[in-house]
Amino acid sequence: MAFAGHQMGHAPGIGENGYDDEKGGNVDYVSDVGGLGLSTTQTSTRRKREAPPLIRDLTREERHRLELALVRKIDFRLLPMIVLMYILNYLDRNNIASARLAGLEKDLNLSSTQYQTAVSILFVGYLLMQVPSNLFLNKIGKPAIYLPAVMVVWGTISAATAAAQSYGGLIAIRFMLGFVEAAYFPGCLFFLSSWYTRKELGVRTAILYSGSLLSGAFSGLIAAGIVNGLSGARGLGAWRWLFILEGVITIFIAIIAFFILPNFPRTTKWLTEEERQLAIWRLDEDIGEDDWVSSGVQTFGHGFVLAVKDAKMWVLMVMLFCIVASGSVTNFFPTVVATLGYSSIDSLLLTAPPYILAVITALANAWHADRTGERYYHVVLPLIVGVVAFILGAATTSLAPRYVSMMLMVPGVYTGYVVVLAWISNTLPRPPAKRAAALAAINAVSNCSSIYASYMYPSSAGPRYEVAFAVNCSTAFIAICCATLLRFMLVRLNKKLDNGEYVEGAIIAENDGLPGEAVKKGFRFLY
Repeated sequence: MAFAGHQMGHAPGIGENGYDDEKGGNVDYVSDVGGLGLSTTQTSTRRKREAPPLIRDLTREERHRLELALVRKIDFRLLPMIVLMYILNYLDRNNIASARLAGLEKDLNLSSTQYQTAVSILFVGYLLMQVPSNLFLNKIGKPAIYLPAVMVVWGTISAATAAAQSYGGLIAIRFMLGFVEAAYFPGCLFFLSSWYTRKELGVRTAILYSGSLLSGAFSGLIAAGIVNGLSGARGLGAWRWLFILEGVITIFIAIIAFFILPNFPRTTKWLTEEERQLAIWRLDEDIGEDDWVSSGVQTFGHGFVLAVKDAKMWVLMVMLFCIVASGSVTNFFPTVVATLGYSSIDSLLLTAPPYILAVITALANAWHADRTGERYYHVVLPLIVGVVAFILGAATTSLAPRYVSMMLMVPGVYTGYVVVLAWISNTLPRPPAKRAAALAAINAVSNCSSIYASYMYPSSAGPRYEVAFAVNCSTAFIAICCATLLRFMLVRLNKKLDNGEYVEGAIIAENDGLPGEAVKKGFRFLY
């Protein structure tokens, strides 16, 4: 694990930032970071940084007041829009489950296996594009342009699904939809980590992911309304109207997003100079290392190599893979709920309460994780609830216990999932190219489970879905083991830091000025 202390592309010897790269010598230097007046005196193990000019002379009260105003401003411009965009991202990806109940299989003469392939093929494209997309976003530094542009394209593709007339056409559309949609979620995770400190990130990540959970609730409600009101309108089936309406809404929201979203702190034009310097400095202060400086110092390959060499990334990857594998039930949730025996419309309506509960528990859990700075128990305890829910769902055919199990499945998986997403950025924070690559790679691999999971929910396996739920239990248990392993790794690394030992990538900061996590006691991993 290496931070910007070993800059990309310079020769051995004295690096661009003043380190002796080969010998690890104590080479002092003073530089102006990013042209913003962040004076830096650094050796290979200790760093002394000063706040930029407009921040340096503020009193504690003035600094606190300005920071609160800045965070509120960014929250207002960033969070509502990316949540709305993610709701539509998830709706456009998963509305095929509602379309199935609205007649898609019948109209296109699909077998159960063909339908499952149409679901899973999206994740092949989704897997291929995530890492290149995030590295490209990190390179250009313009998420306010890139993410809405991608959204216009996927909205167009989603609406085009209504024109599918055959199995082959549906497969082609779904693959391209996954390929384009892959840019959004890992891009947003990187986007958030470029604005918020480690103890602010968990709850913001939960707010972002609440978009997918809300979409799970809205998807059933919207589909129920369309099936009830537009079936056969202008000669089109209800499932075709479902894709058309949701695709058009996606394009409309994307156009609005162009004018609302910020870029990165250094590339957002509507910040005042004081706000810009504070936005950059507080991230520097939190980690002890500057974040995104300019597109010129970002490279596609170097960040990916740094991520691959870090063992913590692989543990996080397996953990998230297993959690997403356990949550694969959400891709077929309308089908699973339909086994309760209610009508199509009632089944779609019954899919909403588990997602609404998951939003509440995910936000509360993430808020408490940020407040306490604890990660492990906020991940493991919800997964235990998920294991119990899957066991209950497979063990009984009684109506009430089965719906209780369904109510607990979604919160059991995704309440801890949002904390893991923040834990990635907490554990692999710098340099930004490494963080971008790690977030995308972990998220991409985690979604591989959706490729095979599609075949575990044939209609013939209902109502108990013993194989699927058994696999979900097993993967949840493996995720718990990975979280335990990561906790031991981070505790060990923090003990080394406490003893003054060198830990690759952990920046130990000194500063007599403004308070911050890195300033007060040096960088520490959150666990």
